[in-house]
Amino acid sequence: MSERGACRVVKQPRGTQRYRPTQREDEDTLTRAIVELASQYGRYGYRRITALLQRAGWRVGKDRVERIWRREGLKIPRKQKARGRLWLNDGSWVRLRPQHRNHVWSYDFVSARTRD
Repeated sequence: MSERGACRVVKQPRGTQRYRPTQREDEDTLTRAIVELASQYGRYGYRRITALLQRAGWRVGKDRVERIWRREGLKIPRKQKARGRLWLNDGSWVRLRPQHRNHVWSYDFVSARTRD
């Protein structure tokens, strides 16, 4: 069966059969830079990573960074309520516990309110 006939059967343009994706020569180094920045700044998304790359001298747009971001499976963790949580660079958090009197004020206000 010819290419033209096969494309007509599946209703697909013939140009898609000849398409060869091109990869730029700096794609691998850019990917490594994006992954490094994403691991260093855990709460940053692809737009802010794009700004950091542009500030560092990369000539790159947000669409290209987003494409690489999705290809590498990078995500930012879902935002949680700030109930005394301390975010770490990898996106995880540690809950603050009171270590001494007046360390975490919300507990002191609650205890003062319930005591009186």
